[in-house]
Amino acid sequence: MPSAEINGLTVGYEDRGADTGTEPALVLIHGHPFDRTMWQPQIDRFSATRRVVAPDLRGYGATTVVPGVTPLSAFAEDLAALLDHLGVREFVLAGLSMGGQIAMECYRLFPERILGLVLADTFPAAETEEGRAARNAMADRLLAEGAAGMRAYADEVLDRMVAPYNTHAAPHVHRMMCATDPAGAAAALRGRAERPDYRELLTTVRVPALVVVGRDDTFTPVADAEAMHAALPDSTLVVVESAAHLPNLERPEEFDAALATFLGSLVRTS
Repeated sequence: MPSAEINGLTVGYEDRGADTGTEPALVLIHGHPFDRTMWQPQIDRFSATRRVVAPDLRGYGATTVVPGVTPLSAFAEDLAALLDHLGVREFVLAGLSMGGQIAMECYRLFPERILGLVLADTFPAAETEEGRAARNAMADRLLAEGAAGMRAYADEVLDRMVAPYNTHAAPHVHRMMCATDPAGAAAALRGRAERPDYRELLTTVRVPALVVVGRDDTFTPVADAEAMHAALPDSTLVVVESAAHLPNLERPEEFDAALATFLGSLVRTS
């Protein structure tokens, strides 16, 4: 797997497919506590027709762990620097869960580079006081318990990440969670606890958007997706049946069909 030295980090990433000049690159941002392989079905499918870039975020996968606090803006700046390094100026940006919030932060920081937004199983509101306390408490727990804590957390939430009836996707998801460095996960949790509110930003988005959610997602319910769809000026809402928080892995055919339709509707501006 290739890597790049950017922003003081070694960033691991997958860069597949070719820039055709007509189909914009697709950039995929994974969620927490996963890595770029969360997107493997989509990398495999869409790299046949366009360039697809999927990085490991700082603290995850093959990318350098930075303890402390990682705000969403740091993830977004890392992504911009990686894409500069790869020569990718404009792109369609897709993110799931925390990745969706990073995608919103990217649109806040550099909207001129984004040709389309895909927001999957995510939500735009700032954290509540209760949620902030819970994220910081989980960060404390992961740092105290280390790898054993990551495994225990994975065991606790697996049936919410992947619906129990989607047994085919569970082993991969569990492996990703268990492999995540506790310090990287804790830094992201602390940063995410302080994230801004993106609801007003969504009303200003000037590019087409696709909002996707699993019907049985309890982390980010369908109501959250419906609210984002209503806020975005030009968006399509797709609810993936028989899926929870990771429809791209639980129901890849349905997810990819929605993404393919969306990508096919976009016209490259340069």
